[in-house]
Amino acid sequence: MTVKTLRPTTDLTVHTPGPVRAEEWWRHAVIYQVYPRSFADADGDGLGDLRGITARLDHLAALGVDAIWLSPFYRSPQADGGYDVADYRDIDPIFGTLADADALLARAHELGLRVIVDLVPNHTSDQHAWFQAALAAGPGSRERARYIFREGQGETGEEPPNNWESVFGGGAWTRVRDRADAVGSSWAQDAQWYLHLFDSSQPDLNWDNPEVRAEFEDVLRFWLDRGVDGFRVDVAHGLVKAPGLPDWSGHVTMVEGAEDAGDLSDEPPVARAPEEHHARPPMYDQDGVHEIYRAWRRVVDAYPGERILVAEAWVDPVERLARYVRPDEMHQAFNFAFLVARWDAHALRGVIASSLRANDEVGAPTTWVLSNHDVVRHASRLGLERTGKGPNGIGPQDPQPDAALGLRRARAATLLMLALPGSAYVYQGEELGLPEHTALPDAVRQDPAFFRTRGAEKGRDGCRVPLPWEADAPGFGFSPTGTTWLPQPGAWAELAVDAQTGRPGSTLELYRSALRQRGELGLGVGALALAAEHQDADTVVGLVSTAPAGATRPAVLVLANLGPAPVALPEDTEVLLASGELVHDGGGVTLPSDTTVWLARRDG
Repeated sequence: MTVKTLRPTTDLTVHTPGPVRAEEWWRHAVIYQVYPRSFADADGDGLGDLRGITARLDHLAALGVDAIWLSPFYRSPQADGGYDVADYRDIDPIFGTLADADALLARAHELGLRVIVDLVPNHTSDQHAWFQAALAAGPGSRERARYIFREGQGETGEEPPNNWESVFGGGAWTRVRDRADAVGSSWAQDAQWYLHLFDSSQPDLNWDNPEVRAEFEDVLRFWLDRGVDGFRVDVAHGLVKAPGLPDWSGHVTMVEGAEDAGDLSDEPPVARAPEEHHARPPMYDQDGVHEIYRAWRRVVDAYPGERILVAEAWVDPVERLARYVRPDEMHQAFNFAFLVARWDAHALRGVIASSLRANDEVGAPTTWVLSNHDVVRHASRLGLERTGKGPNGIGPQDPQPDAALGLRRARAATLLMLALPGSAYVYQGEELGLPEHTALPDAVRQDPAFFRTRGAEKGRDGCRVPLPWEADAPGFGFSPTGTTWLPQPGAWAELAVDAQTGRPGSTLELYRSALRQRGELGLGVGALALAAEHQDADTVVGLVSTAPAGATRPAVLVLANLGPAPVALPEDTEVLLASGELVHDGGGVTLPSDTTVWLARRDG
C-alpha cells in the first residue's frame, strides 16, 4: 500500500478573529436543532412534544452544546410540519401549552442551555385569522392588503398573475374560487389569486404593509418577554418581492447554495453583479429585507442577555449572504454553501476560506452546518455516488447510499466542522450517526413536496423520523406507548442513545469528546490558516487553528484525508482526537481515507 506524506508549506491565513466580548456567546456557540415532532414524546400519542423535550434536556447538556433551536411549535394545521403558523402567540395542542413552553425554558436555562425559537415571517397558515378575514373581506380590502392578492391574467383572469413556481412544485398562485373550501362559500366567484412560494396552505404576507411589520415586532417581544434567547428566521431572504412581481423562468429548490465554492487563493473574491447570479430571483434576496432586520435588531437589543437573530437565507454568493449579518442586522446566517459542498478537498477549502473572508468583512461569525430538517442526513448524503446537496429525499426505489462509507465520511466531516472558528449547528440525531430513512413507504409520507410533485421528490420525511433513545424499548423509547408518527428502521437499535453511551468509538462518544475539546481548545474563537497540504491538493484539507491574541494554548493541526490512499501524519505531533481508527505501524502513524484528526503541534 502506498502511503503519501505531507509536506510543510507556508501557512495561508484565512481568518484572524477580532476581540470577542465574553457575553457574545453566539460567536462561537454550538447550537442543537430540535425538531419537536420527532425528538421525544411524553404523552404517548406518537408525536414529540414540549414535555418530552424537557425530559430529555439532560442528554443535550451532557452532549456539550451551548443552545437549542426549536423548530415551530405554534398553533398550526401541520400542513407543512408546523411551518404553516395559525397563531404565533400560542402552542399547538399536539406539542403542549404555553405553561409547557415556560417549563422548557426554565429547565434549559437551569442546565445552562439557551433557547432559540423558529419564527416564520414569510407566510402564515391559510387558517390564520388574518387570512380567513382576507378571504371574507374580498378584493381591495384592508384585510387582503396584508397578503399578496392579485388579479389574474387573460381575458377573464383565468391565468395566474405571473409564472412563478412554488418551491414545493407546481405553481406559486392559487385562485380563491379554486380552493376546495370555496364551494358554497361567499368567495366561490372570487377571481383573485394569492401568492404562496410554498404550499397553497401557506399564503405569503405583504411586507410592504406597515401593519405586517408592526405585528411581527410585537410577536418578537411576546417571546422575548417569556425568556427566549433568540429567533431563527425562516426564509429570511423571501419577505420582500421585486416591484411589479415580474416573470422569472427559474425554479428555486430547498437549501440552495454553491456546490462549487470557487478557487482557493489569497486574493479577495471577485463579486458578481446581482443580475449575473442565478440565486437572486425576484422573490428572494431583495434589498428591502435589510430594513426589516435593522428594525428587528433594535427590538432584540433592547433586551438583556445578548438575544440573537439567525437568518435562514438561501443566498449565493457568500458576499450577499454576509449582508444579512452586518453589525446592525442579524447575528448569524446559515452557511448553506458549506452544507452542499462536495466531498472534495478543493471544494471544502474554497468554501471555508470564502465564507470566513466574507463574514470577516462585516465583523460577523461564520456558521457551519451539515444537516437539518430540510435535507438528506449527511450520514447518507455523503455515501451517495455524487456528494453535495443530494436529492430531495430518497425512496426505496432510488439509488441507495453506502451506509458504512457515509457514516465514515460524516464523522470526518463533523470533526472538520467542529474545528472551524465560528458557530456550529447540530441536527438532532446526527450525534448518533443516524442515516436517512430511505425505505419509508409512500403511504406514510407527509411532506407537501411529495404530493405537489406527485412523488417525483420523496421529500423530507426521511430525515424527520423519531429519534431512538433506548435500544430494547418499543419505538426505541421515543414514546411511552411505542407509537411513532413515522416508522423507525429496525437497524436503529444499535444507534440508540443508551446503546452508544459509554461505548468507545461510538459516534455519540465522538461528538461528546469533540464538543468538550472544542471548548477547552477554544477552536470556535481561534485564528485559522491553511496548513501543510498533501502533494495532491485534491485529497487533504489541512488547517491550523491558533489561539486568539492574549490566549495561550497549543496550535491545533486539523487534517482531513478525503483521498483513497492513507496519509502519514507529521512527526512531532500528538493525536488529540480522530474520527476513525488511525493506523500504527513501525513507520509511524497514518491517517486512513475519509478520516479527520486533530493534532497538537509541538513545534507550533
